[in-house]
Amino acid sequence: MTDARLNYPATERNRDAILDVLRDALPKSGMVLEIASGSGEHAMHFAKAFPNLVFQPTDPEDAALKSIAAWTAETGLTNILPPLRLDAASDAWPVTSADAVLCINMIHIAPWSATEGLMRGASRILKSGAPLYLYGPYRQAGVTTVPSNEAFDASLKSRNAEWGLRNLEDVAALAERTGFSAPDVTPMPANNLSVVFRKT
Repeated sequence: MTDARLNYPATERNRDAILDVLRDALPKSGMVLEIASGSGEHAMHFAKAFPNLVFQPTDPEDAALKSIAAWTAETGLTNILPPLRLDAASDAWPVTSADAVLCINMIHIAPWSATEGLMRGASRILKSGAPLYLYGPYRQAGVTTVPSNEAFDASLKSRNAEWGLRNLEDVAALAERTGFSAPDVTPMPANNLSVVFRKT
């Protein structure tokens, strides 16, 4: 039988640094919706660390959904729900409420419409005070973008002109328009940022 599990080395490198931020950002109990779960490796790691939380992984891609299911079966964790197909840009989400939303390394590898849909959807399903957690590389006003991120941005745009590093200020302005607080920003390894918005 072919192993459907995908493996992304970047996940292993960043998962513990992300976990440290999530310890303060996530609620003590409830359901966490992950958007663009990819391989499912983040969901597995976080579900082990937060046994009192239930994780709902999602992704629009067949290969990712199969990988998430395979990783879940391999780990035997009971606080991970079966993966759901979800396109962040769509207003038709299969989840109607959550206690937190996670989105790791998506908004720069997707059209801006996906970020707009993410904000609309998260605002729709989160209660006041609930977190929306984003992780990835950003441009920031007054901060020189490091050469590695400039090269990454150029690589993304060469693959799809609608992709690329986003300005944090643009993301924060969109979040505010859709009902979120100003972001709590934490610098992360490899020139990434953790960005936590709260539903207002």
